[in-house]
Amino acid sequence: MRRVRAAVLERADAPRPFATSRPVVVAELELSDPGPGEVLVRMEAAGVCHSDLSRLTGVRAVAVPLVLGHEGCGIVEAVGPGVGRVAVGDRVTATFMPRCGACSACTGRRWRLCERGLVANAAGALLSGERRFRRDGVPIDHHSGVSAFAERIVTSEHSLVRIPHAVPADVGALLGCAVLTGGGAVANAGRLERGESVAIVGLGGVGMAAALMAEALGAGSITAIDANVARLDVARGMGATDALTPDEAAARGARFDLVVECVGNAAALSTAVAATDVGGRTVAVGLPRPGTEVAVDALALVTEARTLVGSYMGSGDPDADIARAAAMVLDGTLRIDRLITGHVALDDLPEAMDRLDRGEAIRQIVRFPEP
Repeated sequence: MRRVRAAVLERADAPRPFATSRPVVVAELELSDPGPGEVLVRMEAAGVCHSDLSRLTGVRAVAVPLVLGHEGCGIVEAVGPGVGRVAVGDRVTATFMPRCGACSACTGRRWRLCERGLVANAAGALLSGERRFRRDGVPIDHHSGVSAFAERIVTSEHSLVRIPHAVPADVGALLGCAVLTGGGAVANAGRLERGESVAIVGLGGVGMAAALMAEALGAGSITAIDANVARLDVARGMGATDALTPDEAAARGARFDLVVECVGNAAALSTAVAATDVGGRTVAVGLPRPGTEVAVDALALVTEARTLVGSYMGSGDPDADIARAAAMVLDGTLRIDRLITGHVALDDLPEAMDRLDRGEAIRQIVRFPEP
């Protein structure tokens, strides 16, 4: 048992600004030793993502209290009995949905989310069903099996992917969510071929990562689409060859081979579908509120032979996808460092969430002090 500082979400659906309402507090918690199949990780860096923000705003329902954070990178300090995927001293990236490798979803021919991982994440537990954080002896839930906003974490070995030490920790953190999700939507679900035209609707961290992956894979053109004009300027530095508001895209009648939607609302997905060319693919990545519906012209879908597909967690194998992205980072093909728009301390998370909520940041990185 050890004591660690961690960011605890005490209240969901808090009023803005979060710097005033303070739904997140940094508290000292007890952290148990890793059990069978579990790993103790000293966190080096964690990304502040819209999925974290959605827990504060209530868009994604969650039980509280909860140790936030799902996108992080760190060093393995200890392993529990039976661990074989990682070893002490490894640098690892956390993934927000464990894959046990044994259930019918993990071993089936079609891509599906791990059955055990879904149950564990929904319960706020690790893959083992346990909770390793406690406050005054009372267990506290884990966020997506990770809880990256903590000095140290215990998680399942199936929530970790080993990466080379040459990959900086800041970048390593982003490989487990922004790059896995956005890059995978382009490479796996979107099946981008060199020279094809691409549009990215929604320019948060995931959308920008999708643009960077499209650039790395040799897209013929990359058009960034967002209602936030300031983000259009940023996108031009992320590989975009053109940048438009949704109204401008509609006025032009612009259509593309591959359109990736990274917002999570009906208007954005409608924009993406309308911008998809004959024979093209629309990939929906953004997570809307439950029950959100979108009208699709079924006749055009059929007669134009278009494809509309959802993508979660990159629609691939996290081990292989993260290894590929890490190699592309190291050879200079994939410039993920361009996503980072600031660094913050753990105590500054409410202010960081406010900046993300106002659209003023792409990816802020929580840096943890060296031991």
